[in-house]
Amino acid sequence: MAIDRRKFLGLVGAAGVAATLGTEAHAAGNVHFDGYPDSMGVLFDATECIGCRKCEEACNKVNELPAPEKPFDDMNVLETERRTTDKALTVVNKYQPEGSSRPVFRKIQCMHCKEPACASACFVKAFKKTPEGAVVYDASLCVGCRYCMIACPFNVPAYEYDEPLTPRVMKCTMCHPRILEGKLPGCVEACPKQALTFGKREDLIKLARNRIEAHPGRYIDHIYGETEMGGTNWLTISGSPFNEIGMREDLGVTSAPEMTSGALALVPMVTGLWPVLLTGVYAMNKRRDKIAEEEKAEAVSNALRRAADQAESKLRSELEKADVAHKRKIEVKVKKAVEDALASTAKDKKDEEEA
Repeated sequence: MAIDRRKFLGLVGAAGVAATLGTEAHAAGNVHFDGYPDSMGVLFDATECIGCRKCEEACNKVNELPAPEKPFDDMNVLETERRTTDKALTVVNKYQPEGSSRPVFRKIQCMHCKEPACASACFVKAFKKTPEGAVVYDASLCVGCRYCMIACPFNVPAYEYDEPLTPRVMKCTMCHPRILEGKLPGCVEACPKQALTFGKREDLIKLARNRIEAHPGRYIDHIYGETEMGGTNWLTISGSPFNEIGMREDLGVTSAPEMTSGALALVPMVTGLWPVLLTGVYAMNKRRDKIAEEEKAEAVSNALRRAADQAESKLRSELEKADVAHKRKIEVKVKKAVEDALASTAKDKKDEEEA
């Protein structure tokens, strides 16, 4: 049973690569992590959001992002469904749920998973879950493999494809530096309708449950993020079905690292693949020091492709030695975890190339 390169990347990424390097279990191993007890989070109430885009503007200012092509007071952008990008870490989309007399608006950003798939997939530990609840990124550690983009079930991380020298993976940080200073996240502070509430995650769950119980006709009886993918620090309540406002309802309650940990147990030789990949990364960095500026982007792509080809060849060789039952078990465990992420990542890359 052959396995193609994209399945290989998804397997190694979503399965918790950091576990193969002997790292701690927090958000990157085979042991379930219940989250930091006093972690903070944000509750988004879709019934209160008016689509004013003030949160987008605040995010842009706080993170010192370039000005958008269209100003933040231009509501025409709401007519097209958008996703986060390297220049827009949060966006607001408009939906028209079936049977609803008015549109529903939803804010989109990193969900800050309790056990982040991006941190699990990152073998250089560029992503980290903080005790404050935010998932943060260290660009100085990143090698540009983009496994985080494949692994994320919410399709959030975005890559700076137009930056040839020092591209980064960009996503919401819940304004972690502001939290450390005792301030509110920029979007929460800017919201004029209090559709966003910042606080301890456990308190936000109680607040959400109280609202649902007090107004059963107004809300769907579910707190999105309480259990999805093991739980997230960004929570959402809504008066419309979540799938009708662009939110996935097929994720289950198991975190990405826990869901795919069995694949590592079944394929211990995965640990042997990383020297091949790291050799490719080393060659890539050495070449980047020597070649002309206009060749650097191409060198990065070629080096990573060669490393992935070598790793894929080794993986296929080992899988051919494994018995049929084990191979089937591996495929079953990872297929559900990565197939949607792979499809959306391919689409996003195609869209960006066409743009």
